[in-house]
Order: sequence, then structure tokens, then C-alpha cells
Amino acid sequence: QVQLVESGGGLVKTGGSLRLSCATSGSIFSFSAMGWYRQAPGKQRELVASISTGGRADYVDSVKGRFTISRDNAKNTVYVQMNSLKPEDTAVYYCNARSSLWNYWGQGTQVTVSP
Repeated sequence: QVQLVESGGGLVKTGGSLRLSCATSGSIFSFSAMGWYRQAPGKQRELVASISTGGRADYVDSVKGRFTISRDNAKNTVYVQMNSLKPEDTAVYYCNARSSLWNYWGQGTQVTVSP
């Protein structure tokens, strides 16, 4: 059974930072493209950042220069460092592991940025 467990969410003031972690059980991590999605109330879930098995990172325009995604294959963990946070970054953040054969989601972690 594959499990993705996010941690690191919380309440932070505008301009603050948080680092989210997603620990993945099982043996799929190194074969998975990993992504961080977010969903704000009343909005669709959107891809915020992704990192390929080879380490290539991509970001949605709204977080470029502020968020950094990274992966540690030895620890089966993907991270996103979020700096210069804004109220519009408030959302539930979800971790995703996917390949052509699977697509797994974590349970989500709340990030709230106060004005």
C-alpha cells in the first residue's frame, strides 16, 4: 500500500516562509514524478510545482522565484520551500506521485497566510 504523508503546513504572516514535506512509503518514489498541488476554497486544484525523476523542476508562474521544489530519493521525500508567502497562497496543499502506471495523492496539509 502506497502512502503519501504531507507535513509542514500551518499559519504564517505575509512574507513568511514554510517548508512542506511529503514522505512516500513503498518503492515507487524514485520512479515517480512528484508534484505539489493546491486547492483554495471555491477554486479548482492547481499544480504549483513539479519535479521529474531526473530532478527537473517546473513551477506555475504565480510562485516562480518564491517556491523551490526538491526531492531526496534516499529518504523517499519531496519538499517545497515556500518563501515570501502571500495571502493568495492560502490553500490545502497536496502531494502527488505519478507515472504512466500510477497516480497517488496525499491527504493534504493546510497553509494559511494572514495579511
